[in-house]
Amino acid sequence: MTRRAPRNAEKTWIPVNGIKQGMFITGIGAGKPVLLFVHGGPGMPEHWLTRRYPTGLERLFTVCWWEQRGAGLSYRPDIPASTMTLEQFVADTLAVTDYLRGRFATDRIYLMAHSWGSYVGIQAAVREPSRFEAYIGVSQITHQVASEQLSWRYMLDEYRARGDAGMVRRLERAPVTMSVPLPAGYDALRDKAMHGLGVGTTRDTRSVVTDIFLRSLLSPDYTLREKLGLWRGKMASRRTGLWDAMQATDLTRVVTDLEIPAYFFHGRHDYTVSYPLAKRYAGQLRAPLVGFYTFANSVHSPVLEEPERARKILLEDVLARSTSLSDEYPTAPRTASAGG
Repeated sequence: MTRRAPRNAEKTWIPVNGIKQGMFITGIGAGKPVLLFVHGGPGMPEHWLTRRYPTGLERLFTVCWWEQRGAGLSYRPDIPASTMTLEQFVADTLAVTDYLRGRFATDRIYLMAHSWGSYVGIQAAVREPSRFEAYIGVSQITHQVASEQLSWRYMLDEYRARGDAGMVRRLERAPVTMSVPLPAGYDALRDKAMHGLGVGTTRDTRSVVTDIFLRSLLSPDYTLREKLGLWRGKMASRRTGLWDAMQATDLTRVVTDLEIPAYFFHGRHDYTVSYPLAKRYAGQLRAPLVGFYTFANSVHSPVLEEPERARKILLEDVLARSTSLSDEYPTAPRTASAGG
């Protein structure tokens, strides 16, 4: 089923490993490279955010904003809980990749994955490198429980400095260690505390309710039923165990090599997913090319917050198979292979 969405975006659903899943496809044009965007969460599609934060990605690519199993356009209450696993999400990513390769008659596509999506996306790239031109990790997950520990300490110090005794008490009652699951008190407080300091979704996001939830309800790209599904899907996805499994996984040990170029975009002020841990990981990863790019004015969503810089890097480095704009940082020896 395909519908024409606002802004000349195609809104469509396709069967993906037994479940009908939805997506928006923008920038459709002859000769453009294809980019698959794997969103964050788990369970939080991002295409609707481009109303407020236009990315301009469609100028360079035909972009597929896929909404993952159980999320947004792909939400349904009867999805078997047994299918909400990392292995299934990797398989779904590869199935959507094959749909795009077939539809747009190309052997390889570009894979851009954000936050939770980077946990899935980089493992899809490891599994089937021959299907991808390059991997672009945005706010790349490394070892998320370690990231949460760093964030807890940062927020505790910041709220102490601001004299917010109430927030300090709540954070002190839920200390984050290297144990998973995270303390329930911290999990309940986390988003509010981060957004209160301007280190959450975007630098100008101060409230999940007013700046995210209410804005999503105004999106013309979704029907009312789909808007409700957007948030039901987010809540349901967090109850599946995906969040805890991601927290516990040390990707720096799981993915040490890639057979394709890898590029990392990260906001300097990101405390949702640790900036220093991601930069260290980029220095360790063995791949034909590795570029790490600091977005100095961003937190967790650099492609939304600094779209001009993102497009410049994509045009001059990613599409040109270069790292000329990359930060300088210590790196491990790279593999010689360019991925075929």
